[in-house]
Amino acid sequence: MGKKKGKAIIVGGSIAGLSCAHSLTLACWDVLVLEKSSEPPVGSPTGAGLGLDPQARQIIKSWLTTPQLLDEITLPLSIDQNQTTDSEKKVTRILTRDEDFDFRAAYWSDIQSLLYNALPQTMFLWGHKFLSFTMSQDESNVKVKTLVVETQETVEIEGDLLIAADGCLSSIRKTFLPDFKLRYSGYCAWRGVFDFSGNENSETVSGIKKVYPDLGKCLYFDLGEQTHSVFYELFNKKLNWIWYVNQPEPDLKVRRLIPLSF
Repeated sequence: MGKKKGKAIIVGGSIAGLSCAHSLTLACWDVLVLEKSSEPPVGSPTGAGLGLDPQARQIIKSWLTTPQLLDEITLPLSIDQNQTTDSEKKVTRILTRDEDFDFRAAYWSDIQSLLYNALPQTMFLWGHKFLSFTMSQDESNVKVKTLVVETQETVEIEGDLLIAADGCLSSIRKTFLPDFKLRYSGYCAWRGVFDFSGNENSETVSGIKKVYPDLGKCLYFDLGEQTHSVFYELFNKKLNWIWYVNQPEPDLKVRRLIPLSF
């Protein structure tokens, strides 16, 4: 290890924050991760599937003392198939099929656990909610104010580098880009993970595999009228699914609720 470059404070302990922690540690930074959750979400059933290309796998393995652990918790996807389905006629037509597809399917919580367990636990402050930050006049260091959720105590932490890994609605990013707004992508999506372990021969699973016979090695991208969906299998008998519906941007304005008396 080389000479320490300074102290980096990462706000957010999800996959992005953990990835930053690994990279900065290798670059000889002293790293501290602040996360508002009270404990690590190891083994949490939340999250969805992730597709890891060769470069992503190479980077993650460089962070691990036992690189083969990544292969043990992921499933190889050797086929990428794009198809279109007429739901009324129940007819499917293959548009493209790539049988040299070099991806591996991962479950979000498995990657989260893998990255977390490869870091020293002393690097994390759980149950610390980010409140604000201030920079020194010469912008050479930063002071971060956090709220300890359990005690409601306010704590200030000084560092040399601040990393905003606190999601798409980052309050830190809003400080630097106050006029930045998220842009509607043109569709709404639902996603989930279906655990079919112990039910491999059920009518539901058999029906899915009949429609998607290469599940277990194929990423399916299925186009329909004003909709599309993605299916691929994950490690330990799980099925990742995403369903998109193309529609105008919904009105998300908060409406005041008027109490009714009976």
